[in-house]
Amino acid sequence: MNNSSTMVGGFLAWLTLALLPLAAFAEQAKVVRLPTGVTHVATVEGISEYRLANGLRAVLFPDAGKPTATVNVTYLVGSRHENYGETGMAHLLEHLIFKGSKRFPDPARQFQARGFDINGSTSLDRTNYYLTFPANDGNLRWALDWSADAMVNSFIARKDLDSEMSVVRNEFEMGENEPASVLFKRMQSLLFDWHNYGNSTIGARSDIENVRIENLQAFYRRFYQPDNAVLTVAGRFDEQQVLDRIAASFGKLQRPKRQLPEQWTVEPTADGERQFVIRRKGEVQLLTVAYRTPASLHPDSEAIAIASDVLGDTPNGRLYRALVQTGMATQVFASPVETREPGFVLFGAVLARDQSVDRVREAMIEAIEGGLARQPTTADELERALAEARTSYERALTDPESFAVMLSEYIALGDWRLFFHARDQLDRMTVERVDAAAARYLVRDNRVVGAFIPDDSPQRAVLPKAPTAAELLAGYRPATRGDASEAFDPGYENLSRRTRLSRFGDLQVALLPKQNRGQTVNVAMSFRWGDEQSLRDRKMAGALAIAMLPRGSRQLSRQQIADEMTRLKVRGGLTQFETTRDRLPEALALAAQLLAEPSFPPAEFEELRREYLTALQAQLDNPEDLASDALAAHFNTYPPGDPRHHTPLPERIEQLRRLQLAEVVDYQDQLVGTARGEIAIVGDFDAQAIEDELRRLFADTRSRSPYERLEREFRPVPPARIVIDTPDRENAVLRARLDIDLHRDDADAAALFVANYIFGNSGGLTSRLMDRLRQQDGLSYSVASSLSIGQRQRLTTWTVAAMVAPQNAARAEQALGEEIRRARDKGFTAAEVAAARKGIVEASAVARSQDATIASRWTSLLDLGRDWRDSQAFETRIMAVSAEQASAAFRKYIDPGRMTLVLAGDASKGLGK
Repeated sequence: MNNSSTMVGGFLAWLTLALLPLAAFAEQAKVVRLPTGVTHVATVEGISEYRLANGLRAVLFPDAGKPTATVNVTYLVGSRHENYGETGMAHLLEHLIFKGSKRFPDPARQFQARGFDINGSTSLDRTNYYLTFPANDGNLRWALDWSADAMVNSFIARKDLDSEMSVVRNEFEMGENEPASVLFKRMQSLLFDWHNYGNSTIGARSDIENVRIENLQAFYRRFYQPDNAVLTVAGRFDEQQVLDRIAASFGKLQRPKRQLPEQWTVEPTADGERQFVIRRKGEVQLLTVAYRTPASLHPDSEAIAIASDVLGDTPNGRLYRALVQTGMATQVFASPVETREPGFVLFGAVLARDQSVDRVREAMIEAIEGGLARQPTTADELERALAEARTSYERALTDPESFAVMLSEYIALGDWRLFFHARDQLDRMTVERVDAAAARYLVRDNRVVGAFIPDDSPQRAVLPKAPTAAELLAGYRPATRGDASEAFDPGYENLSRRTRLSRFGDLQVALLPKQNRGQTVNVAMSFRWGDEQSLRDRKMAGALAIAMLPRGSRQLSRQQIADEMTRLKVRGGLTQFETTRDRLPEALALAAQLLAEPSFPPAEFEELRREYLTALQAQLDNPEDLASDALAAHFNTYPPGDPRHHTPLPERIEQLRRLQLAEVVDYQDQLVGTARGEIAIVGDFDAQAIEDELRRLFADTRSRSPYERLEREFRPVPPARIVIDTPDRENAVLRARLDIDLHRDDADAAALFVANYIFGNSGGLTSRLMDRLRQQDGLSYSVASSLSIGQRQRLTTWTVAAMVAPQNAARAEQALGEEIRRARDKGFTAAEVAAARKGIVEASAVARSQDATIASRWTSLLDLGRDWRDSQAFETRIMAVSAEQASAAFRKYIDPGRMTLVLAGDASKGLGK
């Protein structure tokens, strides 16, 4: 389960709203009969809130665009509600909810059998649990019934705490491996003296290890009640039926008689700058500067968010120009943290080991605290920030499933309608408001950074009281109409029937037009060039050549390209992106221009080289990166220079240092072309017009080098056990790999696929490995096996990955070996195989409901010379696998005597002993 939000934002956003078709609005406007005890609260843009007599609020967002639905329950309890000695309790409880309840003693197996995508997360102000699944009455009824039973009847048992405590501790240790995570936690503790926002959501290690089950049960009974929760249902469903089912499942829960505890701690006004230093082993330097800010409901909060974007955006922000473009740092970022009570905004920079922290600290403070005062926010800066913010709001509404989960953040602030309120308030933002808010809060004595410096002249930043959600929403009259998608069937036959296939010489095209909410469209492009000789010794040059493409063309600078991508509502990369119907032709033209006419500015090349070097150097003491690198190096069977050769991490760093811009330019000039490959587009577009555009833009740009496909064939590799010492790292990594002489068309392929799903299903909470290492032994936060089956050559790869504490690595290795032997000796049961077959098929159906997945899969199918009938045929083979066949396939191919295993972690803590 996730317990922290990412620090680095700034991904390009896209999306536009369109008027709702009359037919769809007629369906949406259908009168809903209110069950007994249920009242209608509000409707905003097709989303309605209802309230039950027991206090539960239910938000319904029907949308038939995808054959899936999401049930999300948000509890108004987070880490700020924890008491002394109980830090991390809200997050620990999040783990235990999935352990079972009275009516559903083992929900994890049902999640897998039904193909559910499930997760939970805990933040400062709330906890949420979501289920996404194929939309049908049985799944929806089950999801609602489980959510209702989990609310008041979860076991929260001592035996589950005993095993899950060490899992959560392992998660804590994972965070301790990440410099950014450690820095963020320490920053919180320095920002707040008394308020619980100063406590990390993961909690203190001692609290995690010593929590009493009685305290955890009392915390659960206090906060997990219908009057402290908001249920959100989004996706394909009938609103009347779901409302009736909610009334039946949740309505029977009693309204609690307890009173929620009042919280009265108010953080005093900051009275001086603070600083701290963390000294640990590592390869990358990080610097953060934070300021306390008003609560998210205060009008100044949005102004501070805009100011943080003006300062911290890449590549348009002032910090980027001051630090990255000058070579003082390799990356910058900014992130306002949304909170119900006064919170904070964070700025940061990433530096290589040889760059000066002192210089960057001085430059950052000068740009943040003095920059906007001397050079006020410009109209262009404001408009750019507002355009990105508006696009983010618009994009959110196009995906009801993700929107249902994202609403948890606004529910935590007091009301889900605050999403629309905040979006509509953007029109009132001015440069004066941005600069005034920055002047109030981005001041010296409100700052937390490197070192404490005494000062006789303090500068106070008084935090004003924020209005309530009710006060903000009084008189607010939002629109009630929303957008809609067609009820698209992602079945194999329909995918083939709806797709238009074309070919322009060596360029294959698959076009699948469909009506989407927000008129969104996904593009996937894969181009092929070169042969063994022309690609020899050019892997690093090729990587940087492609990475340089968005950094300048003959017509556009990097900033102009970034602005164009914002204007065109592009989200994603150069060859895999999402946009909208009206912007698609221009987005394709921009991609074609960047691929064909890059300018390779020398300053951008040096900046990119520094960024890559810093990223590679950061891997030098990271257990996960080192384990993966060692495993790939061991299985390398190609000589240096061969395009298939794996270059070890230290050598890649040296290659990057020696690389010249001329080599990168030569790679682009001699190799890159778009006349050979595959393009797939799925979404809202005119197929004929776009086909003509693709022919014009891509079909004639040919590579100057000959082309020959390079394949990796099966070659026997001797087994090995590799131990890597990574001193001062709290977490360790176990990796294993086995290469197999097997092709997808072989009779055993489907059986081995099912066997692997049972043994270590990479996407679920239930598997042989997960049951043993996490549920039973409590050794690992995450453990899984995966199977990559060869579709062109007879090379199939089976891998295992686990996160463990160094002192538990040997036990995890032993447990892995025992589970492999048990599967080989006793095989799998018919019940396990039946559940696996169903889970595989249902998970595939959920994946095919995503346009990006369909587009990406089409490019692969075109490259293989296949279509969706091939996927359907393999699925048919999956459904025919018996327990005997799965057991025999595992026994035949998964031989521990041929397996290579890597352990990476701190050897002084018992790694590998």
